[in-house]
Amino acid sequence: QLRLVESGGDLVQPGGSLRLSCGTSAFTLQYYAIGWWRQAPGKEREGVSCIAAYNVSTYYTDSVKGRFTMSRDNAKNTVYLQMNDLKPEDTAIYYCGASPHNCDADYEGYNYWGQGTQVTVSS
Repeated sequence: QLRLVESGGDLVQPGGSLRLSCGTSAFTLQYYAIGWWRQAPGKEREGVSCIAAYNVSTYYTDSVKGRFTMSRDNAKNTVYLQMNDLKPEDTAIYYCGASPHNCDADYEGYNYWGQGTQVTVSS
């Protein structure tokens, strides 16, 4: 179900940074695990990162460890993905998903999604 809104995607040069935001007015995000997924043309959707409900834990796929960081601002009901040292292979549409359960390696575990925001890393 489309209930989330992503923003912050842009065109950036390699080595640059972006901060993506995921929010909604429909429900309280702190009660949900929030995952960031990305999909490049011709590729399947790839799990990037996930922050558990109540920030119990965070997870990052190996390719972004040390570069990407998730966080929450509960007062704004918003989840962020800070992306540093961006690489061309990070180019994709980025989606956030909300799971009422745990962080899930399967995208089918996320009940709510946004429409995506485009991140393009190019010189």
